[in-house]
Amino acid sequence: TFLGLLMIPSIYWLMPSRYNIMWNSILLTLHKEFKTLLGPSGHNGSTFIFISLFSLILFNNFMGLFPYIFTSTSHLTLTLSLALPLWLCFMLYGWINHTQHMFAHLVPQGTPAILMPFMVCIETISNIIRPGTLAVRLTANMIAGHLLLTLLGNTGSSMSYMLVTFLLMAQIALLVLESAVAMIQSYVFAVLSTLY
Repeated sequence: TFLGLLMIPSIYWLMPSRYNIMWNSILLTLHKEFKTLLGPSGHNGSTFIFISLFSLILFNNFMGLFPYIFTSTSHLTLTLSLALPLWLCFMLYGWINHTQHMFAHLVPQGTPAILMPFMVCIETISNIIRPGTLAVRLTANMIAGHLLLTLLGNTGSSMSYMLVTFLLMAQIALLVLESAVAMIQSYVFAVLSTLY
């Protein structure tokens, strides 16, 4: 994360660099996106939490793509410590300020009276496992890609030159895929945090 601090001084330049302009446009797009997701009831500035969350996860995911750098998002300790407090805050805020609305969410519209007790149980369980699913999704995606890259890289030493060229092409393609996954997963994490 300290390498990110090296990029900060570009903010204070007189003329913003291309990277700065690009990053600002990404953040502005995300801000608009989260504003529409949160709706008119969202407080001013509440999108910044999710934008910061997106930036943190994206940065950590990309750091893990460099050789010999550990991917911190491939550990449940980090992902759970991001997902759990957020979910807990939303739950507490919802139950304290919109109790009626939260109770209404437990029973979907048009549920037969016989199924109502079961629906409440199912909805409660699905609500409780949300932070877990958020954390595990990010962790599993990070581990899977890196594991594949490592396993393919380790087989290179015992191959012929012809196969090594194919292996290198496969590795490059996988690296591109991994960087796409790194971006998508950070976006998914942030968006699902707003929706939950």
